[in-house]
Amino acid sequence: MVLIVGMARSGVAAAKLLQSRGKSVFATDSGKAPLRSEFDTLGIPYESGGHTAERFLEAEEIVMSPGVPLDIPPLEAARRKGVSIVSEIEVAFRYLQGEIVAITGSNGKTTTTTLIGKVLNSTGRPVQVGGNIGTAMSSLVDSSRPATINVVEVSSFQLDGIRKFHPRVAVLTNITPDHLDRYADFKAYRASKFRIFENQDSSDFAVRNRDDAEVYPPESAGSARQRFFSQRQRVQDGAHRSAGTLYLNGEPVMPEASVQLRGAHNIDNVLAAITVADCYGVSREAMSETIRNFRGVEHRIEFVATVNGVQFFNDSKATNVDSAMKAVASFDGNIIIILGGLDKGAPYSPLVDAMIPRVKLAVLIGAAADKIAASIGGRIPVVRAASMVDAARLALENGKPGDVVLLSPACASFDMFDNYEHRGRVFKEAVLAWQKN
Repeated sequence: MVLIVGMARSGVAAAKLLQSRGKSVFATDSGKAPLRSEFDTLGIPYESGGHTAERFLEAEEIVMSPGVPLDIPPLEAARRKGVSIVSEIEVAFRYLQGEIVAITGSNGKTTTTTLIGKVLNSTGRPVQVGGNIGTAMSSLVDSSRPATINVVEVSSFQLDGIRKFHPRVAVLTNITPDHLDRYADFKAYRASKFRIFENQDSSDFAVRNRDDAEVYPPESAGSARQRFFSQRQRVQDGAHRSAGTLYLNGEPVMPEASVQLRGAHNIDNVLAAITVADCYGVSREAMSETIRNFRGVEHRIEFVATVNGVQFFNDSKATNVDSAMKAVASFDGNIIIILGGLDKGAPYSPLVDAMIPRVKLAVLIGAAADKIAASIGGRIPVVRAASMVDAARLALENGKPGDVVLLSPACASFDMFDNYEHRGRVFKEAVLAWQKN
């Protein structure tokens, strides 16, 4: 029996895949199991509201959803017994056809993954995008073919449970403090990110951010061919920015001004996509055309509407401090920022320092509100909100024409919402309702 731990999207996908391959499957969830109906439809037995420890010991293999900590007591006991414990992406890798382009990092994963998928469409090969965004990797298996390029975002939690997972191209965008509520320390979190390279060989490509001191130089160079992207220095084996132009292997690709994405951090994401596209022989003209037409992804500095002269932006994807800092830096000033949610263990002081010149008011929500307020320490005016709708209303009431309201929480969403997408939708619905009125 294969035990699926966690009954959300990736758990359903792994269970369905394994069942289709003739495996006996049982699912367990310590919470309400949001997708129980999916397991009912599949006819897969399950339990919710708690784990039966014996099932972990009896399993031939345990498949972990990324939201489940790896140190819960039943897992520890199974590990001591020698039961194989893997992530959903490891299971998917066993059956997936074609090549894998895998992207990880603390920030920029979703934008980079989405853009890479669009750029690689020009290869003429079938391309599908998923992983930690949208479609679980296990759900890509049935539509994959030998020629398919599978572009997948992978998280540190998913990488914790790999064994043979082997991307042809592995991308590490950056590493900043995150998920310190789940890892013993930053060193452990960083080591998890580097696992994306561990099964690569000399026929593969490793793409790294040359400017990030946590990414380069790596602890181990690995076996793959090295490619880099940088905004600070010229690179001959990848992409870089210089004097307002984006270059690939020393040759110009396009003007920086043609990139439609807001924020200097998004230039990193574009350079990463250019570097990956080069690994597949995409022409500079095709790269440039795709990038010019790319408007970004939902929930990442996404323009929502202008209400009474106040612009509203949804950056619900900013679930850590560094991501929120990048969003703040994308605007010149007059920002009213909505912060808060479930704390992830990183200090807020760097964000507060970044906010000082640009933010005129902080609207705080969620479980981390007190901790954030203590970090702000009166340096910026603060108001509290009981809900997201209340936060958006307070921001509008305090805004003036020309101001920017930025939802960039710097926290996880699970204290008040199902996920960051849910949080962003609630924000957008409130704003768009006002616009209609």
